[in-house]
Amino acid sequence: MPTSRRSFLKLGFLGTLTLAAAGLAYRGMHKPVVPPAFVLDPEANAALRAIAGVMLAGVIDSPAALERAVKGTVSAISGLPLATQKEVSDLFGLLVLGATRRLLVGLSAPWSDAKPEEIALFLNGWRTHRIGMLQAAYFALHDLILGAWYGEPANWAAIGYPGPMKELA
Repeated sequence: MPTSRRSFLKLGFLGTLTLAAAGLAYRGMHKPVVPPAFVLDPEANAALRAIAGVMLAGVIDSPAALERAVKGTVSAISGLPLATQKEVSDLFGLLVLGATRRLLVGLSAPWSDAKPEEIALFLNGWRTHRIGMLQAAYFALHDLILGAWYGEPANWAAIGYPGPMKELA
């Protein structure tokens, strides 16, 4: 028995309604998964604090300013795609693990006991390293820390940035 155009359209419409109802039922039963906020463990936080203190040396004038820089950097990392957050988390995992901290960074002491000169030496070594992955890690840290710091309107005066044009605001 040949299918008429009218019965074909009815069947298509009923199929569409069925799929829409099934989709709504599925969404009603399964709540969307909210990704967890990016959080640094205490050792990684100490590493970020030490690195930010050296990268922002001469700009940061108080411990409160350093804390703002660390919180701003963590907030900036939280705004990255989940895959990038995972890479940054892996980088901090390497930085705080004792063996890799000694081999890749050159620090035998924990980050909280590291001297600014040692950290500056490590950062300069990674900035000019012949292995591109270490250079990329340095520039990622650099851009995250400085981007978060100078992204705050309170810090614009230090670089002579007057802010966005009023016409574009």
